[in-house]
Amino acid sequence: MSQPLWPKDARLALSVVVNVEEGGEMSIRDGDKGPEPVDELGVALKIPIRNFANESNYLYGIRAGWPRVAAQLAQHGVTATFTAAAVALERAPEIGRAIAAGGHEACSHGWRWVHQFSYDEARERDFVRKAVDSLRATTGERPVGWLSRYLHSPRLRTTLAEEGFLYHMDDFSDDVPRWDVVETKDGPRAIVIVPYALDSNDMKFWLAPGYTPQQWLDYAIETFEVLLEEGATAPRMMSLGVHLRIIGRPGRIGAFGRFLQHARSRPGVWFATRAKIARAFAASTPAPAEPAAR
Repeated sequence: MSQPLWPKDARLALSVVVNVEEGGEMSIRDGDKGPEPVDELGVALKIPIRNFANESNYLYGIRAGWPRVAAQLAQHGVTATFTAAAVALERAPEIGRAIAAGGHEACSHGWRWVHQFSYDEARERDFVRKAVDSLRATTGERPVGWLSRYLHSPRLRTTLAEEGFLYHMDDFSDDVPRWDVVETKDGPRAIVIVPYALDSNDMKFWLAPGYTPQQWLDYAIETFEVLLEEGATAPRMMSLGVHLRIIGRPGRIGAFGRFLQHARSRPGVWFATRAKIARAFAASTPAPAEPAAR
C-alpha cells in the first residue's frame, strides 16, 4: 500500500478532535440502568440513582468549556472535527450551529454516549441511523465518520459501510490511515480507517491524578515533533483529542492554546478535519479489491 499524500506536500496532517459528549452520557434521567460511571472525582456509583453532581460536571463543558475551546480554535485558525454524541447537540443546538458556521466537521460519536456494542444488529443499525438524522438536523450536514464509545461490535464496520460512511475512528493501531474491506449485503465495500490516539488525549487529566497541563503539553509537542520529523520520508498523521468539560477548564485551556500556537509555527503541517484526511488518503491510495487480512 502506498503512503497517503497530503496537500502541498505537507509532512504531517494534524487532526484536532473535540469530543462533545456532555448531555449524551448515561443517566437515570434518560432511562439508563445507572448513572454515568466516568466521573472526574472517581466516584462511580453503581446504584440506580441520579448523580446530579456529575451531571453538572458534564454540563460545565457546555456552559463554560465550549466558549474557551471555540475561542482557541478561532484564534489559531484551526478547523477541527467534533466527534459529537448526537443528543448532546440536540440539547445544545447553539454548538451544532457554531460547528457548521466555523467550517468544522461533525463526526458521529453515536446517538448517545452509551455502550452500543451490546446491541443486536437491528438496534445497532437504528442507533447509527438516529445519530445520522440527528446530526444532519443540528449541523446541516450528514456525518461521514464514526467514533464509538470505547468498544464496537464485530459487525459495526459492515453496518457503517452499508449506511454510507466514508471512515471510522475505532482503531489505535497506526499513525496513518488505511483501507478496510468488509463484506456487505451488496458485496465487498471499502471503508477508510482513520486511526485515533489515546496517549495524547486530555482524558489523562481524569485518569491520572496529579497529571498537569504542562505534562500534557510537553507530551503533545513531543508527539508532534517526532511525527513531523518522520513525515520527511513518509507522510504522517497526528490526532489530538480533547473534551469540552476537560480541556475547557481555566487551568488547562492555556496548554491547548500553546500547543496550537506551536504547531502553527512549524512548516509542513496540514491542519485538517478527519473527513478531509480520509478523502486525501482515498484519492492517493486505491482501495484494495479483496478483504484485508486482520
